Amino acid sequence: MKRVALIPFAIVLLSALSPAAALAKGASQAEIIGPGLADPIVLAGEGQPGGERLMRIAEAAGFFPATFGQSPDPMLDTRPSGSLGPRYRITYLMPGPDNELNEIRQDVYPYAEPTTVSYTPPKQPFFGTEQTRGGWYVAPTSFLKDALVQAGLPENAATGGNGSTFPWMVVGSLAAIAGVLLLGAVAVVVIRRRPQAVT
Repeated sequence: MKRVALIPFAIVLLSALSPAAALAKGASQAEIIGPGLADPIVLAGEGQPGGERLMRIAEAAGFFPATFGQSPDPMLDTRPSGSLGPRYRITYLMPGPDNELNEIRQDVYPYAEPTTVSYTPPKQPFFGTEQTRGGWYVAPTSFLKDALVQAGLPENAATGGNGSTFPWMVVGSLAAIAGVLLLGAVAVVVIRRRPQAVT
C-alpha cells in the first residue's frame, strides 16, 4: 500500500528535477565578449577538451539559480551598490528538446568591488516552455574573476566600452580643450587692451 502511495510522489519529483538534470549535462558552448578582447573567447562545453572550465565559470557566476531558481534563493532583484566596472557578456548555448539550441545571456562584471557581480535577464526562454528566473548575483569569492582571467580576460579592468563606469578619459580631453580655448580668449582680450604705439 505504501509503495502505491509513493509512486505519484516519485513522478512529481522526477518531473520537477528533469530541467535541472538536463542542464547538468552542461552547455554545449559559451562565448565571452567585452572590452579589452580583440576576439570573443569561446569556451568548450561538457564532454569536450577543457569543458570543465565552462562548468566552473557557470557555477561561480550564479548561472544555475539565475536560470532555474533555487532555495534558498541567492538572486537579487536590484542592482548591488558600488562600482561595477566593465561589463562582459557570456552567451551560453544550451541544447534543448528536439535538438534545438537555446541562447541564455548573462552579463558579468569581473572587476566589481568587493567581488564579481553578474546579471541574468529574466524570462529568457529555454527548454521549450521554461524561462530564466533572472536577477543579480554577487559572487561570494574572487574565484570567478580568477577563472575569467585564466580564460583570457585582462588582469586589470579595461577602459571604455562598457557604459557602467564614468568616462574620465573623455572628460579629461574636454577639459584640456576648454583650457586651450580659455587661454586663447584671454590672449585676444590682452592684445586688444594693449595701448597702440604713437606714430
